[in-house]
Amino acid sequence: MAETGKKIPGPYRRIFLIVLDSLGIGNAPDAAEFGDAGADTLGHISETVGRLDIPNLERLGIGNLKNLRQVPPAADPAGRYAALSEKSRGKDTMTGHWEMMGIYTTKPFITFTEHGFPPELISELEKRTGRKIIGNKACSGTVILDELGEQEINEGKLIVYTSADSVLQICGNEETMGLDTLYHYCEIARELTMRDDWKVGRVIARPYVGKKRGEFRRTANRRDYALKPPQPTALNALQDAGYAVLAVGKIHDIFDGYGIGRTWHSESSVNGMGQTIGICREESFEGLCFVNLVDFDALWGHRRNPAGYAEEIEKFDRKLGELLPVLKPEDLLLLTADHGNDPTWRGTDHTRERVPLVAYSPAFPAGRGGRIPDQDTFAVIGASICDNFGVRLPDGCVGSSILEELR
Repeated sequence: MAETGKKIPGPYRRIFLIVLDSLGIGNAPDAAEFGDAGADTLGHISETVGRLDIPNLERLGIGNLKNLRQVPPAADPAGRYAALSEKSRGKDTMTGHWEMMGIYTTKPFITFTEHGFPPELISELEKRTGRKIIGNKACSGTVILDELGEQEINEGKLIVYTSADSVLQICGNEETMGLDTLYHYCEIARELTMRDDWKVGRVIARPYVGKKRGEFRRTANRRDYALKPPQPTALNALQDAGYAVLAVGKIHDIFDGYGIGRTWHSESSVNGMGQTIGICREESFEGLCFVNLVDFDALWGHRRNPAGYAEEIEKFDRKLGELLPVLKPEDLLLLTADHGNDPTWRGTDHTRERVPLVAYSPAFPAGRGGRIPDQDTFAVIGASICDNFGVRLPDGCVGSSILEELR
């Protein structure tokens, strides 16, 4: 952790970067290339639901940044805001988060959506785990549990499945298989999928409880085994310079711990916000607190549930109302997203969209909120954070600072 009282070039001693996982705002310039022309996560939620009560986001200017049926523009927005377009060739968790921290991904991660994983991989995984694999297809996690959960429990088999993302997911019943065994199988799968033609972005442990169909429930003991970033990022630069890099939620997993210090595992997005509020109140540090709130995406976007997604946004807004009063003048809050996942869109895949960047500090002069220039990369985030702390981005990282817009 950084030394207390360290002289910092920029105006902020603590920066809180919160990723509202999948909260896109539509109109990505290259959306058609991804089959997503017209997708608009936040816009379509606002059009679809009967209400969207988010007074704190409204006060910061979300209704000024994005024309929303349910949320009027603020007359005097307290925040500064812009739309960011992703430069990387992908629309997933890793490309989005990695780009924020300076990595431009030119080749999308491999997916196995159409036909499942190749027989050679499945055979090797069966040999190494000693279990017959069932599933091996793209499917919703809750659907595949209803379909195959009883068979896994009763016959000692192993559910392996994928999605439209670059992931290999393994289900395991906490009561019959055990978490340690599930995690061990995922470590084996991660080792196997380091081969170039099998190299998925993440292997994900999906633990659940229950004994029969209708009772199965996934737990919060999920674990992601991601690829290590291909080079140092803004996080490494901050850490090497002696600044704290705190992680809440699945940030540690997304970066495989690379450049990450202390970590808080979250049971839910509401829990993650509670942890962030606690850090803001209780932790004296100089550097970055990087937060991912996954429930928007995992519980509602992929399941195509706009009403549930709207309720999750409202839950976040209430916790945001608790966070804002405990921010100090030397703190900067940044709210953004890593991609879209329009719950009204076809299929269950992420959607290629622009994302919001909403910034707030108690130090912002009254009447000085409003729109700042839109940006063509997420990498302005990491570049601006490094600029604040007088830290040089690692060689090979992309992104230019917009810190002057955030003073």
